[in-house]
Amino acid sequence: MESSEEPEVLLPPPPVIPPNVVPTQIKQEPSPESIKKILKPNRVPMTRRGTGSKGQRISLLSNHFKVGIANAGGHFFHYCVSLFYEDGRPVDGKGIGRKVIDKVRETYDTELASKEFAYDGEKSLFTVGALPSNKMEFTVVLDKVTSNKNTGSGSPGGNGSPNESDRKRIRRVSQSQTFKVEISFAARIPMQAITNALRGQESDNSQEALRVLDIILRQHSAKQGCLLVRQSFFHNDSRNFTDLGGGVLGCRGFHSSFRATQAGLSLNIDGSTTTIIQPGPLVDFLIANQNVRDPFQIDWLKAKRTLKNLRITVTSSNTEYRITGLSENPCKEQIFSLKSRGGRDGNGDTQTVDVTVYDYFVNYQGRKLNYSADLPCVNVGKPKRPTYFPVELCRLVPLQRYTKALTVHQRSSLVEKSRQKPQEKMRLLTDVLKSNKYDNEPMLQSCGISISTQFTQVEGRVLSTPRLKVGNGEDLIPRNGRWSFNNKKLVEPAKIERWAVVNFSARCDTRGLCRDLIRFGEMKGILINPPMDVFEENPQFRRAPPPVRVEQMFEQLRQKFPDSPPHFLLCLLPDRKNSDIYGPWKRKNLAEFGIFNQCLAPIRVNEQYLMNVLLKINAKLGGLNALLAVEQSQNIPLVSKIPTIIFGMDVSHGSPGQSDVPSIAAVVGSRHWPLISRYRASVRTQSPKVEMIDSLFKPTPDNDDAGIVRWELLLDFYRSSGQTKPAQIIIFRDGVSESQFNQVLNIELDQIIEACKFLDENWSPKFTLIVAQKNHHTKFFQAGSPDNVPPGTVIDNNVCHPQNNDFYMCAHAGMIGTTRPTHYHVLLDEIGFSVDDLQELIHSLSYVYQRSTSAISIVAPVRYAHLAATQISQFLKFDDMSETSSSHGGLTSAGAVPVPELPVLHPNVCSSMFFC
Repeated sequence: MESSEEPEVLLPPPPVIPPNVVPTQIKQEPSPESIKKILKPNRVPMTRRGTGSKGQRISLLSNHFKVGIANAGGHFFHYCVSLFYEDGRPVDGKGIGRKVIDKVRETYDTELASKEFAYDGEKSLFTVGALPSNKMEFTVVLDKVTSNKNTGSGSPGGNGSPNESDRKRIRRVSQSQTFKVEISFAARIPMQAITNALRGQESDNSQEALRVLDIILRQHSAKQGCLLVRQSFFHNDSRNFTDLGGGVLGCRGFHSSFRATQAGLSLNIDGSTTTIIQPGPLVDFLIANQNVRDPFQIDWLKAKRTLKNLRITVTSSNTEYRITGLSENPCKEQIFSLKSRGGRDGNGDTQTVDVTVYDYFVNYQGRKLNYSADLPCVNVGKPKRPTYFPVELCRLVPLQRYTKALTVHQRSSLVEKSRQKPQEKMRLLTDVLKSNKYDNEPMLQSCGISISTQFTQVEGRVLSTPRLKVGNGEDLIPRNGRWSFNNKKLVEPAKIERWAVVNFSARCDTRGLCRDLIRFGEMKGILINPPMDVFEENPQFRRAPPPVRVEQMFEQLRQKFPDSPPHFLLCLLPDRKNSDIYGPWKRKNLAEFGIFNQCLAPIRVNEQYLMNVLLKINAKLGGLNALLAVEQSQNIPLVSKIPTIIFGMDVSHGSPGQSDVPSIAAVVGSRHWPLISRYRASVRTQSPKVEMIDSLFKPTPDNDDAGIVRWELLLDFYRSSGQTKPAQIIIFRDGVSESQFNQVLNIELDQIIEACKFLDENWSPKFTLIVAQKNHHTKFFQAGSPDNVPPGTVIDNNVCHPQNNDFYMCAHAGMIGTTRPTHYHVLLDEIGFSVDDLQELIHSLSYVYQRSTSAISIVAPVRYAHLAATQISQFLKFDDMSETSSSHGGLTSAGAVPVPELPVLHPNVCSSMFFC
């Protein structure tokens, strides 16, 4: 075979340059792409332009507690920690780190100059002031190293089984273990950086200094035996537990973190909730988890997946083990080789005898086993050296997080049992602050940190309630954030002419429901003809898979309406929440047939229920339920007079434990300017758990843009708004943390600008970009009042950022529990809103949500984006999803995972508010 290598070519030497000639360097012209990259601005969040003045002033308290710093001139010293076993292997188990470092400090206190440590449990250690040396090495010996996190060494029996006497097992477990510890200097962090951050001069040092303070809080709680979940801490106290069913408990704890605010450094303390495994007998947990009556009904294949990596103790021993699996055989048949006491064969080797695990524990250990004989054993050993225990001797240790997806019942139960009235929450937070005794924490004392026990006083303003317009030009003024359509008609009612009802075995008076819907619709101005037909599910398909049930129902529809299907379908579902039929039904209607539809579970049908159903149906069919008065009169500052589109952006992720489920990115855009109450949605899949939206602009090989923004939102705005391009774009982004603000400003916004330029190179709209956060821990209270703060309350002082343009708003009336405000961060404002005008626009956008008769807690475009992402994600639940893949995917050890594309919505419904 010929070689594919090119033959070597010897080139002549370069010509000699005459001495009187100066060589000229040829400069290569940069490409347009590189010029664009160089000229692209690096945007940072804008600074505050002042505070608002509109609204009635109100005195409030916040769950921020003022922090004093006496040692602002000191320094934190950051050290890297490396842990090794005696043979040089690195320690990979997380749980052992704190015990080893505690032992180092105890053993080498003099060598370490009696310094207090703040240790994060992994690789970072901090001190106030320097250690005696930049690199220090220590050796420590720990007894009984089994730790919260089993290290995998020192297993109880060894050689594959509980194969020695109790005395020998105890001696083996209790034997000491040696660790080598290296502590190396990494960085010096001035505490002055915190003071600088409070003056608005944020830096990497200030972020790192605040992180050190948070690590001190984590370490403080770790020493008390708490479960740590980021900056939330949970004590092992049964008074904090609530049963959610299925062997899962809700666990109440508290969140605690330092924040830089306008009023100075503060400690933000709030209630927090997580889910944990029911501690106690392992069998009791499995019976509850699988909802069976006794151990013999347990599905052990399912149990094996559930129990993997959970920690247990064994009866009459405090030693902890981590479950690695289950035995293949029942306890009475699982054999291992037991070394006989003192006996040796002719070759001098230790003699062994084959024994079952059951015989060993009953006859050798004298343990009473009531039901383990026919059940698998729990394995806590290694793959090649298993160590077995009968299941009834195993107990789950407390405070083990349950990380799998909760059922609908568990989730609603957790929410319901976690609610606390404002005064109850204030009392609990006061108790938490007292019981934690932060003033006694040595590291905080070293920093000169003192924490006030008083809630921070802030001044709020209650904005005027927006006036609404309903049918016949009537005004409607909400009271306490709520309104009613009693004796009112909808402002733009739709007509329902060609429609039918499908009933998936729901028990209800279908004819009576239709009669009431028609009568009630007429009262609200919606003209509804009698249904063309009512389709009942064939009983033989009730237990069929959901896609099959949906297909059979559509077969009935096709037979009845072969040429022209109904314009609207009312679907009655048998389950009140999360029916498995919902996803396939929505997909069939919206993607394949383009039929408007409304699902309902008719359990308690009354006038309010019918009103809510009609609001959703009217919005889906193109009607409007109510408008803002300023919207109708075109008096919204800077929005009504200049063509403006409003975007709401959100990404919906799979439930915890579903790492392979694609994330769903949704963007909604307003249409029919100068209205701000009508929206259209555009939805895409992307890699699992990725928060940044990567398909806002997506050039294709044929020089087109297949991204979210251009075709479905910008062009739709142009067509629906009298052939007008938006001169202003207001973006509300949900679900991103402060660490991602720069990505939103410089990556997502750039994609939107590129989509605009792709339509028209000379088009340069102005942008206002606002992040809306609900996932934070700041709360507000009325001093001496049992009520929540009034709807329309805005706070832009004291507990807000020292420099950035942010504020909190409670637009809604908190009826249950304590109101959670929305934290709005204005990252960019090229449009140039005044503080009052922007806050009033955001307040008003909480009143244009077409699904309800109350103000909602966040602007409607963000809620719509969340609804669209959630509804479309149901399309991917079953096996008939699209096999085509996006060009981007998640990364696993095997490489890129293709992300399934969503089916395209039918032209009949794609521009509708199908998500309502």
